[in-house]
Amino acid sequence: MRRVPKGRLATINEIRACLAKKHGTDLACQMTTGIFAWIAAHAAERGARAGEKRITPYWRTLKTGGELNPKYPGGIPALARLLKAEGHKVTKRGRKYVVRDYESALARLS
Repeated sequence: MRRVPKGRLATINEIRACLAKKHGTDLACQMTTGIFAWIAAHAAERGARAGEKRITPYWRTLKTGGELNPKYPGGIPALARLLKAEGHKVTKRGRKYVVRDYESALARLS
């Protein structure tokens, strides 16, 4: 999550693939990766509130299909604001919020 540069994005599946490759396995657990992404997001937000300048840019990590993760700090409103500030377009698709054309902004993690 920390390696995703400003203006770029990653999905949890790209992070899982990167972890699997790094550790020489076929896959990384979807549930465990999601839990640790949630922990990293909340730790980053606590750091930001404490005045830290360099925090993990958790808002750049999306769920599958480019969906915003409502369980990240601040929920959809905060994530949408942060993503829009970096030039992304957030739209509503049914009940979900997604980054439009997120595929074109995916970072190369491996």
